[in-house]
Amino acid sequence: MKVAILAGGMGTRLAEETEIRPKPMVEIGERPILWHIMKQYGHFGHNEFLIALGYRGEVIKRFFVDYYTLQGNMTVEMPHGGVVRHERDMESWRVHLVDTGQNTMTGGRLVRMRSFLQDEPFMVTYGDGVSNVDLHELEQFHKSHGKLVTISAVKPPSRFGGLTFDGDLVSEFTEKPVVGEGWINGGFMIMEPEVLRYFGGDDCVMEKDVLEALARDRQLAAYRHSGFWQCMDTIRDKRYLESLWQAGDAAWKVWE
Repeated sequence: MKVAILAGGMGTRLAEETEIRPKPMVEIGERPILWHIMKQYGHFGHNEFLIALGYRGEVIKRFFVDYYTLQGNMTVEMPHGGVVRHERDMESWRVHLVDTGQNTMTGGRLVRMRSFLQDEPFMVTYGDGVSNVDLHELEQFHKSHGKLVTISAVKPPSRFGGLTFDGDLVSEFTEKPVVGEGWINGGFMIMEPEVLRYFGGDDCVMEKDVLEALARDRQLAAYRHSGFWQCMDTIRDKRYLESLWQAGDAAWKVWE
């Protein structure tokens, strides 16, 4: 399946990092979080991407051009400027970089990529969240129920530490406990092409205008994912993901 990634938002709650670059380009382990997301999809065989660009989209374009150009070893013939590339270990990605407008809403961004998405089911996710959701199982679940859209339901980690008591003593301290109730949409969605009739123009908000309507029409299914999921919404989230990566404990790194 093609994978549409919504990467056009401004990331205002991560302003420390996003004044000069879009949030999907904020780095974890010296790679943009967008790269981490694409590596997961590539691991499951999904290698054609549509990146919906908006705020500072040129930064994302430049990353992919430079990534292709500078990857691997090379020899530069200085007298005439010729470049010979050697031993390139390059991902087999096909990346469509689509300008979808500076102020376009999430649903409007998908509409602007309609010409790429009309013929077959496609995947959709956000450019700021990582997970170890099994995309093969997600696809099988989607095919099993015959609805227009499947979302991945997750239980987000709490922003505060959790305590378990034994009398007046703390018997367990958990820095990032999972919220005990309330599933949310964690992204990692699959949509049938017919769903595009639910979408409007640039001001269409996918979550409010489309997913709520699909739920009313009983066309929205949820794949419950109880494994790792974490968005990068704040600088604290960014530092948490970086700490997991540096410790070799990045659960979303399902690729070799």
